[in-house]
Amino acid sequence: MQSTDVQKGPGAYSRTNPFPAKVLKNVNLNGTGSKKETRHLELSLQGSDLSYLPGYALGIVPQNDPELVAALLEELKLDGDTIVTVGKEGDSLTLKDALTNHFEITLLSKKILQQAVEYSENEALRNLLLAENANQLKEYTNGRDLLDMLRDFGPWKASAQEIVSLLRKMTPRLYSIASSIAAHPDEVHLTIGAVRYTTHGRERKGVCSVQVAERIQEGDTLPVFVQINKHFHLPEAQEKDIIMVGPGTGIAPFRSFIEERAVTKATGRSWLFFGDQHAATDFLYQDELEGYQQDGVLTKIDAAFSRDSEQKVYVQHKMLENSQELFEWLEQGAYFYVCGDKTNMAKDVHNALLQIIEQEGKLSAEEAEAYLSELQKQGRYQRDVY
Repeated sequence: MQSTDVQKGPGAYSRTNPFPAKVLKNVNLNGTGSKKETRHLELSLQGSDLSYLPGYALGIVPQNDPELVAALLEELKLDGDTIVTVGKEGDSLTLKDALTNHFEITLLSKKILQQAVEYSENEALRNLLLAENANQLKEYTNGRDLLDMLRDFGPWKASAQEIVSLLRKMTPRLYSIASSIAAHPDEVHLTIGAVRYTTHGRERKGVCSVQVAERIQEGDTLPVFVQINKHFHLPEAQEKDIIMVGPGTGIAPFRSFIEERAVTKATGRSWLFFGDQHAATDFLYQDELEGYQQDGVLTKIDAAFSRDSEQKVYVQHKMLENSQELFEWLEQGAYFYVCGDKTNMAKDVHNALLQIIEQEGKLSAEEAEAYLSELQKQGRYQRDVY
């Protein structure tokens, strides 16, 4: 929710003026022995005048890892207390504060390297920037960060001000909201998977997800704002059926959908497809979901756990196993939702859906595509993928 309005105060909290939300709860949803860490975060919106609908996202303005900031300062041989000016307003702050709170330091772009070359006499950097090495340059920037660049192409003769002038402003991280405000007045909940991986000989950490997992305690505050999502929402008619596909943290908006429908006593049926690695450690919100099923709020749950069997089973396999019933729901006017990984899961789910429509509707591939396009036009096929 971006506001062009710059006045401060309640009602004016926005991307440019985030609200300091107090952390009420921060717990790991995964069981002991899981390869994953998924945080359930509950934040207070009391006094903010912020509100949201199921399907909206929450923006968090994160802070960079203090260890990474310290490593940058050491590599640059610069004092963190050096004063620099940032932004259009020309605000004065310390270099350490600028690197912690104002700039992206975990991403590298062609532009940064092109500008940085002025401050180094390193031949390898000059070569990398030659037109004929465009592919190598692209490969180099992929998965590397500012610290890699500083270590690979030094020595550097840049001032603190020159270093910050290379960097892009920190962008807020958006997360699908995992709660209904009707169920939790003055609160907003999130489901955040901690991103950690090793590449190019260093451990990498997601800026916001690992801040939440490692450094944010209950009682702390996080700067937040609400981001409207007009393309992902519950049907207006309470009697409509909904089919939700949300493996891993993709469960988040569907927790908000289910909570909302429990409060509004919607009469439509609901069917959740959830997936993760192991049933014993990775079935996020299992007790809640099973409670909703017992209460009749959630009609069906089909869960796929990919590492519990020799053949990996994913949400799309569960859809195909239930193809006849799933198609019947669609024919009866059900809305179909997908949330989660855009690269693989959303494509696989899309293809499984086409296969079900083709097979159960006895349609050609072209007719199945047209059927799905029609669902999209009617707002009955909605995706929140990232």
